[in-house]
Amino acid sequence: LSEEPDMIEYEKTVNDCYALLKKDGFGQAIFGDIFLEDLKQFREAQLAKQNIQSIFPLWKRDSKELIHEFISLGFKAIIICVNTKFLDKNFCGRIIDESFINDLPKDADACGENGEYHSFVFDGPVFKSPIKFNTGEIVYREYKTPVDSSKECFTTPQSATGFYFIDLLP
Repeated sequence: LSEEPDMIEYEKTVNDCYALLKKDGFGQAIFGDIFLEDLKQFREAQLAKQNIQSIFPLWKRDSKELIHEFISLGFKAIIICVNTKFLDKNFCGRIIDESFINDLPKDADACGENGEYHSFVFDGPVFKSPIKFNTGEIVYREYKTPVDSSKECFTTPQSATGFYFIDLLP
């Protein structure tokens, strides 16, 4: 994808990937979405173009229960991106543990389902061994989005959403 892809570029790239997966014999895709109905419908519609079934095993589960289950089962994850609308830079690079959960603002979803954060799972009971990495630089980026997403960017006032990302190095 380009530095700031639009939805047309994103959808084309994703659909090209789905077509390759279908060609290689994949018939199902599993997603960890929990409660965002519009995202679920989007994924289902995109995969239906390739006749690939969408599966959502966590759908409508309680986020707080899920994150505690994730930790208790022995999975390990690091926060690799935070949305500054919800979290500050200090969350970037943290390990998901009880301390992390306790430090989340009251209005943040424990699993980051509203886009509060993204994580990278690097160890757990299904791993043969942990994925080894070092953390690198934390960088800040802003992405402009139309205030009215039903209109073209060049005709609509724009707002910016900021994100902190941490590099993971082999």
